[in-house]
Amino acid sequence: MMLGLLLARAGVRVTVLEKHDDFLRDFRGDTVHASTLTLLDELGLGERFSAMPHRVVQRMQVPLQSSTSLVVDLGLLPGPHRHIAMVPQWHLLDLLAEAGRREPSFTLRMGVEVTGLLREHGRVVGVRYRDAGGSDGGLHAAVTVACDGRTSAVRAASGLRVREFGVPLDIWWFRLPRRDVDPQGFAVRVGDGALLAMIDRGSYFQVGYQIRKGSDARLRAEGIEAFHRRIAALAPEFADRIGAVRSWDDVKLLAVRLDRLPRWFNPGLLCLGDAAHAMSPVGGVGINLAIQDAVAAARYLAAPLRRGDVRLGDLARVQVRRWAPTFLTQSLQQLAHRAVIQPVLAGELGQGGTGPRRPSRLARLLRRFPRLQAIPAYMVAIGVLPEHAPSFARRSGSS
Repeated sequence: MMLGLLLARAGVRVTVLEKHDDFLRDFRGDTVHASTLTLLDELGLGERFSAMPHRVVQRMQVPLQSSTSLVVDLGLLPGPHRHIAMVPQWHLLDLLAEAGRREPSFTLRMGVEVTGLLREHGRVVGVRYRDAGGSDGGLHAAVTVACDGRTSAVRAASGLRVREFGVPLDIWWFRLPRRDVDPQGFAVRVGDGALLAMIDRGSYFQVGYQIRKGSDARLRAEGIEAFHRRIAALAPEFADRIGAVRSWDDVKLLAVRLDRLPRWFNPGLLCLGDAAHAMSPVGGVGINLAIQDAVAAARYLAAPLRRGDVRLGDLARVQVRRWAPTFLTQSLQQLAHRAVIQPVLAGELGQGGTGPRRPSRLARLLRRFPRLQAIPAYMVAIGVLPEHAPSFARRSGSS
């Protein structure tokens, strides 16, 4: 959606296909990072975003062992946005769609599912699709961009090779009622072999509970009452409301993946976001990386698209620009898996745990030099290589 808006503002004719009839998918990434907030300002959308109901996270604590935590203090960030905004992703998508519809060259088609790729002479020239009425069709394009996530159908049809990295966890997502006395923003609870992340959605919490990779079926077989006991033991304040999760139908599994395409493009085709590099939930940075991919793609492809001559080198420039941020971010996520997630799942960071040696040293260093807390804050909220809106896409706040 971001790429479609930016290209339309460059005068490029663009069509965005959305599989569903609306954006109301629950349990998708809801973090709008400081770099994205700055981008919205540059696009003239900052005021409209600020008017949306949202929560602000200015400080996070990541457990490192039973007595220490890594503090992520976003107040140390440079720039006007020293926080992360938490907003249901469908609101952000609606905002971008509304802005896109103001551009004469922008088309959004809802309820249209991509089913395959169109090819001519070894080049991707568009997509096959099925609309909401069940009719099949084809859409030709100078460039087809896969933005359809970690299970990308376009990527699968492309034949591009995927390099997968092992991950130790999956996530259960569910909702719990929220009360006025509950923590605001973002909170974490850690116990023996368990971690619970709570995202404040105003009237309810979106809760993520980490489980060992591949253990979903076994744990569900123990029954919903065993699930209730686990949550109540980890977060006793929820013991009297965990019954709001009535059955396993209320618990959604996120099968965590960490992977990357060695090559993000083929003639006529480009993969972005999770379709190019599926991110771990660590740091909630996947949406931030995807948006920055989109900005870079718009910057490099707008002029070739206007000329009607997009070459393989134009697509390669996007990957070259975004490769280092992707590699470094995924490397840090792998480090977090080893230093935090695996010890949590092994019961080493709960009550009485000793914790791994390396995080303990990190915690002592951060306590001695508090300004170093700006480094994890910057990595989470801004990123390795933040992108800014191209001049052709910028608008004033009232536009």
